[in-house]
Amino acid sequence: MTTKVTLSFSDQTITDARHWAERDGVSLSAWIDRAAQERALREIFTAHAEAVRRAKIDLDAAALTDEEEIALVNAELYRGRRASR
Repeated sequence: MTTKVTLSFSDQTITDARHWAERDGVSLSAWIDRAAQERALREIFTAHAEAVRRAKIDLDAAALTDEEEIALVNAELYRGRRASR
């Protein structure tokens, strides 16, 4: 489905977009639609990557805490004997 809208672009933006649309063999409308979709996906990806980055910091801290707890339990259980993993 498509929706017809009126947009305003600078003269240079339209000139550049027409050039790239002609090079790609598509209409100006199709080229701008694809460019806008690519930008939207890039924004979504960037937001997702940032959320994953923040979560990873927390996951790293939790993993370190787990490793420290495992080491303490192993030290208590094996008291000097080497624990096999």
